[in-house]
Amino acid sequence: MHRCLELARIGLGNTYSNPMVGSVIVHNGKIIGEGFHHRAGEPHAEVNAIDSVKNKELLKHATLYVNLEPCAHYGKTPPCALLIKQSGIPKVVVGCTDSFSEVAGKGIEMLREAGVDVTIGVLEAESRELNKRFFTFHEKKRPYVILKWAQTLDGLIDMDRQTQDFGLPTWISNAMSKKLVHKWRSQEQAILVGVKTALKDNPSLTTREWPGKSPMRVLIDRHGMVPSSSQILSGEVPTLVFTNKPKTNQNNTKYINISLNEDLIPQVLNELFNEGLQSVIIEGGKQILQSFIDANVWDEARLFIGDKMFLTGVNAPKISGNIMLEEHLGDSLLFYYRNYLAK
Repeated sequence: MHRCLELARIGLGNTYSNPMVGSVIVHNGKIIGEGFHHRAGEPHAEVNAIDSVKNKELLKHATLYVNLEPCAHYGKTPPCALLIKQSGIPKVVVGCTDSFSEVAGKGIEMLREAGVDVTIGVLEAESRELNKRFFTFHEKKRPYVILKWAQTLDGLIDMDRQTQDFGLPTWISNAMSKKLVHKWRSQEQAILVGVKTALKDNPSLTTREWPGKSPMRVLIDRHGMVPSSSQILSGEVPTLVFTNKPKTNQNNTKYINISLNEDLIPQVLNELFNEGLQSVIIEGGKQILQSFIDANVWDEARLFIGDKMFLTGVNAPKISGNIMLEEHLGDSLLFYYRNYLAK
């Protein structure tokens, strides 16, 4: 099962809207086949694992391991549970069940009705952790929310900037940290900023320094203050703009009307869910980040502390949670927080 998880993780950022799945086939204590799901629309992990077995006769005496319950429905590909049944594999070991309504125990039921010996819950916690985005999306009906910011040694997220200083971001962490952030972007489906960040930094929010697909850009601009010449409205990447101003969809940009009389965060998350986005990185600014923290609607936070002091400026968000990991990235520190009580 550890090998299943290793294989599944290779697909991070490429399998949406499907989960990450790896599968291993064992005969007499030896791995005779393995595979993982590469991307949505392509064969699932179990199919690739079965196809990789050279001597198919061995399948009748083998055990198939998979970190997520095999599917039982016809989607872009046939049901994996049906293929396992037809292949004559007598035993299947599953990491965790699938809470997606189209599966939700049906795959295990199909296998057991066919006489297959099914074991469930091997490395279950690790299997759910791997697909935390997928499970959050289907169980909480919202994207998995990751907060990210950098702050100085004296706890500031930005210096005091006048309008004439707008247009370029204020760098706090180092080049190594920047490359890592671009890698993170390639792994998630959306990236969100507020109007102040869009105006002050004029960010493009792409994966310029890392290979991989850029996430959908999301801008909260209630009053339509961000000019069309801004990089975030360039049309380079599909973009969602939440606003109260009437706008016509154009230039790869979709405008979504929000109510100023209702809580912002539920409106935004509901729309991201409706768009099928399983994860979102919130990259600022301070007000947006703090809003998600105060509403307790965040799952992870990734906090850089750079080797700088501004003395005066914009205070960083205040957060509490479990620090899961601390890393040194040159002259910067990186803290990973988890919120296990998120709404």
